[in-house]
Amino acid sequence: MPLYFINLLRDVVGSSHVISGEDTAPYCSDWRGRYSGVAIAVVLPNSAEQVSAVVALCVGSGIGVVPQGGNTGLSGGAVPLPKGQQVVINLSRMDKVHVLDAVNHTLTVGAGCTLKAAQEAAERAGLLFPLGLSAIAAQCEIGGNISTNAGGIGVLRYGSMRDLVLGLEVVLPDGRIWNGLRSLRKDNTGYDLKHLFIGAEGTLGVITAAVLKLFPRPQSVATAFVAVKDPATAVALLVHLRAHCGNTISAFEIISSSCLDLLLQHIPDAIEPFPMRHDWMVLIELSDVLKTPLEEPLLAALKTFGVGIREFIVTAQKKCAASWWILRKNISEAQKCEGISVKHDISVPISGVAEFIAKADAALHNQFEGVRIVAFGHIGDGNIHYNVSMPDTTKNMALITRSSDINRIVYDIVHTLSGSISAEHGLGQLKRNEIGRYKSSVELELMSNIKHALDPGGHMNPGKVL
Repeated sequence: MPLYFINLLRDVVGSSHVISGEDTAPYCSDWRGRYSGVAIAVVLPNSAEQVSAVVALCVGSGIGVVPQGGNTGLSGGAVPLPKGQQVVINLSRMDKVHVLDAVNHTLTVGAGCTLKAAQEAAERAGLLFPLGLSAIAAQCEIGGNISTNAGGIGVLRYGSMRDLVLGLEVVLPDGRIWNGLRSLRKDNTGYDLKHLFIGAEGTLGVITAAVLKLFPRPQSVATAFVAVKDPATAVALLVHLRAHCGNTISAFEIISSSCLDLLLQHIPDAIEPFPMRHDWMVLIELSDVLKTPLEEPLLAALKTFGVGIREFIVTAQKKCAASWWILRKNISEAQKCEGISVKHDISVPISGVAEFIAKADAALHNQFEGVRIVAFGHIGDGNIHYNVSMPDTTKNMALITRSSDINRIVYDIVHTLSGSISAEHGLGQLKRNEIGRYKSSVELELMSNIKHALDPGGHMNPGKVL
C-alpha cells in the first residue's frame, strides 16, 4: 500500500497514533498466539468522528477494517487475516467514562473503557456493573465485550452483555455515525437496532460508545464450595437452591477435578479446597442488596438437599471466598500454562448439561485413549467450557492434529441437545466454518442478508463470522 494512504490515516488521527511496519505485530496476534495476521497499519483514534473518517478512507480504498479492543478474545475475531489488505482500528484511546447517572442506574462509556474501569466507576457510586470476567477485567474493553456478547459468571443473575446494554454509538461501514446512546428501558419506536451490533463481532460496524445498565450493589454475600457426585447432582442442586434461595443465587459454577490438577500445578495461590479429592465441585454464591445474612439459608439449603453431596464448606468471609474464586477464575490461565488444547465454549439447556458431559466424555474416551478432559463453567446458564488434550506433550501434539474430529464429536452432541457451539466467545475465525453445519438455511440467509444490507462490500472485519 503506497505511503500516501498511511499519510492520509496520519492526517486523521495524528502521526503518533498510526503504527506501521514491524511495530504492528503485537496487534496482529491474539493473546493465546493461535491467530496471527498482517495489517497495513494500526490506527488508534480518540473519537467517533476519527473512527468515521478512518472507516470511510479504508472502505473507499477497498481495504478491510478490523475493530479491536483489548485483544483478549478467544476466537481470533479481533486480529487481521494472514492475507489481504486490512487496517486494525484499535479503540483503546476511547477509554473515557462519560456519564454516570445514579438515578437512572446507567453508565455511558467509550468503547475502549476497560471492564475494570467501568466496574470501578460504578463502585464509586455505590452501584454494580455485573459482567463477570474479572480474570481479564483490566485488559478487556467494553466495545469488545459488546461485540462478542460476553457472558461470564454473572449471567445466571444479570444476563449476558446483550442484557446489560441500553444504547450504542456505532460507526457504520459507509462512515456514518449512528448515535443510539439512549438510556431508556422502554422504547417501542421500531426495530431495536443495537441488537444488530451486539454479538456481531465488528462485522456490521464499529462500536464506539455504549450506555450500560447498573444495579444496586450487594450488601450481603455468602459462598459455598460443594463437592458433588456428578454433573447431574450439580444440576439437581441448582434446582433445589432456586426453590430455597430464589433470586439471591448470583453464581453457580462447576469445576472438574482435572481443572484442579492444572490449577495446583500452575497457579501459585491455588489451594486444595477439601481434605479429599472429588471428581466434581460446585462454587456457589448468594448475594442480596439487603444486609440480611445469607450464610444460614445457604447452609440450610445444602443440608436438606439429600443424596449426592460429598462434602461442603460455607462462608461469609471475603478472604476465604476469594481463595475459592482464585481457582475458578484462573482455570483458563492454568490451561494456557499447560499447553495447547482443543477448546469448546458450548451451551445446552440446563436440563441437558449432564447428558452432554456424559455423552461427550464417553465418545472421546472411546475414540482417543488416554484423553484428558478439562470441563468447567457456568452451569447456572448451561454454558460449559469443554477442553480436550493429552497429558503427554508428544501425544498432545498428535491429538491437536485431530481437532476437527474432536470438534465434530462435541458439536454434533451439542446440536442433538438443541445447544450452541459458541456460548460466549463468538465465532471469529475459529468457528466460522462450523456454522453452516449447525445453523438452518433460513438463519444463514437472514444473517447474510443483514450483512449485505449494512456492509455490501464486505469490508468490516473480513473473514469473521460469515
